[in-house]
Amino acid sequence: MPGAPLTEAERARAFALPKKPAVIERQRLAVRYHVEDFDVRDRPRRFLEAFAAILKHTNYRVALDHYARISTKCARCAVKCQIHEATGDDRDIPCWRSELLLAVYRRHFTISGILRGRILGDPGLTDETVAEMADTFYDCTACRRCHFECPMGVDHGLVTHLGRYVLSEIGIVPRALAVSTREQLLGASGNTSAIPVPALLDSLEFLSEEMQDEKHIAIPFPVDQEGAEYLFLPAVSDFIMEADSLMGIAAVFRATGDSWTIGTGYFDGINYGLFYSDQVLEHVLRKVRAEAERLKVKKILIGECGHASRSAKHFYPMFCGGAEALPVLNIMEYTHRAWREGRLRLNPDVVTERVTYHDPCNVARPGWIVEQPRELLKAFCRNYVEMTPNRRDNICCGGGGGTVSIDEIRPYRTAIGGRVKADQIRTTGAEYCVAPCANCKKQLRELMEDQGMDCKIVGLHDLIYKALVLD
Repeated sequence: MPGAPLTEAERARAFALPKKPAVIERQRLAVRYHVEDFDVRDRPRRFLEAFAAILKHTNYRVALDHYARISTKCARCAVKCQIHEATGDDRDIPCWRSELLLAVYRRHFTISGILRGRILGDPGLTDETVAEMADTFYDCTACRRCHFECPMGVDHGLVTHLGRYVLSEIGIVPRALAVSTREQLLGASGNTSAIPVPALLDSLEFLSEEMQDEKHIAIPFPVDQEGAEYLFLPAVSDFIMEADSLMGIAAVFRATGDSWTIGTGYFDGINYGLFYSDQVLEHVLRKVRAEAERLKVKKILIGECGHASRSAKHFYPMFCGGAEALPVLNIMEYTHRAWREGRLRLNPDVVTERVTYHDPCNVARPGWIVEQPRELLKAFCRNYVEMTPNRRDNICCGGGGGTVSIDEIRPYRTAIGGRVKADQIRTTGAEYCVAPCANCKKQLRELMEDQGMDCKIVGLHDLIYKALVLD
């Protein structure tokens, strides 16, 4: 769907560099996100060494061998890219971006490329190309919508991820992601928001008191319940920012009577490794496994968060036990199943406003969670409307791929990345937009604010909390 034309003032603001010239000169990196200081010497050689190590110890070579042999220049993917639609810049065509990394692979990691380079005197990867990749790979939201349009099946989201992975190995990674991950893996709190356990417990106690006042019934948040059916892991930021979502989830469990628990040993579903590093991805999942084993739970239950759900669903078995790994499910799957089994009653007279639904890319694009939230919403929201396009062909919120956590690029995210999404929501006339993902909620709230729109962004369980009938 066409977005409103980008004005020159908006373009200038979106692409302005927030960093001081001295920092750019010291790091030799003119990107819009902040980066911790790193070794800038001989970057091409170090990039190639990191690339070689990743190829040696992973399975990326299989995909790259295929992608490097076929054309990645037809540009059909452009029609599915909301970034390109907003800017009209050829450099924002997904296959143009992928070709940057594939050209490095052909030149340095294939026999024909190495021979051609020697014969023609091609020096290969340059410092300028490394800087160009550092810039463009974080323009992409890694929503993977372009994958549907590529006639050769190139997964540009995968190439973007790999490019970021290699860059991170030489020190080029957004500071916002690096700092959060360091706290999660090495810090005293052990989570990305640096929430200490006493603060977590205070927050849960406060929410239970709120529900007691509102629903006149005791609704607890179980903590460290050994042998529970479900270990619950939301995006940790939900504990301080998404009270209504958490109360809705607790109320659902109060209605079903199933056993669940939050672990004080580890309670963060966020996994930024999905955005830039397979090593981080693995280490975070091993923390989940350690907590699950400590509490002897039977299943991993992820809260309303797209990337947390996808990283656990698809990679927990890979890194944490294979066929013996614990099952992973998303809270929307749990609630939907309980409703289908007749264990939840939803009052259709409570939410009368117009409601629409935003599909988080990480759970909708593969077709995993598409109809479940819609069936729930239609069960109690009389004025429900769809965005177009939707479901697997949904348009990203504009903050995907971890970019929503990079506050210094907010002007880019809300003027460029989320531009088409804003038009899509505006067209529905909805008063509530349900976005069951921590990252989507943050991006869409900033988008509504910056675009001057009056639509409230909520989670699925925010509305379920309003409509749920408790005995």
